Amino acid sequence: MIVGGIQWMTLLDYPDKIAATLFTAGCNFRCSFCHNPELVLPELVAEAGTALEESFFDELADRRGFLDAIVISGGEPTLQSDLLDVLARIKEIGYLVKLDTNGARPEIIEEAFDRGLLDFIAMDIKSPADRYEQIVGISIDTNLIQESISLIQQSGKRYEFRTTAAPGLSEDDLFRMGCWLEGSKAYWLQMFRAPSQKRLVDESCREIETLGKGDLEAVWERLRDRFEVGGVRG
Repeated sequence: MIVGGIQWMTLLDYPDKIAATLFTAGCNFRCSFCHNPELVLPELVAEAGTALEESFFDELADRRGFLDAIVISGGEPTLQSDLLDVLARIKEIGYLVKLDTNGARPEIIEEAFDRGLLDFIAMDIKSPADRYEQIVGISIDTNLIQESISLIQQSGKRYEFRTTAAPGLSEDDLFRMGCWLEGSKAYWLQMFRAPSQKRLVDESCREIETLGKGDLEAVWERLRDRFEVGGVRG
């Protein structure tokens, strides 16, 4: 597994748990608004990415009793050829496991569920289906996205879908995405903020007007009855 970094404690990435987050390096999407280009762009991944070392698992064993869960994020973790083996080792040590994914590889998600390797999964929904290629910057079969959505909805595991109100997305886009996911347990809308100290995949995104918190709250008011849990995250 090629990793771009490890955050050894977070109270945000796995709700209600103390977690560590491992960021995998490499992504199959090219979302222009992404603020982790070092985990996405091949030339930067080649510079920053390192192989996961055995010491990571030793550290996890040492931190049992303090940490509750491990979050595997990215980049896009399902691109890693040994992802399932890593998840299995984390589970063997005794941790809850959460996976963050873009949903483009449903076959990996399905196998992870089948092997009992996931306790929580979060999937980023990038845009309405008819705008996916425009927003993610590559050619993508949205049937794969739908397959992942269905697998997650039917998994019986804790899950959430979430959307960042990226540059170029409208209130209508967000509403249509919510309708697409209707009946899901949890859906969150997230504000886009371009970090001042970090690069974006495409710096021109900083010049595009984005939806504000009030806009997202107005969309959520139209969607809230379609989900058990959700809302707007600042």
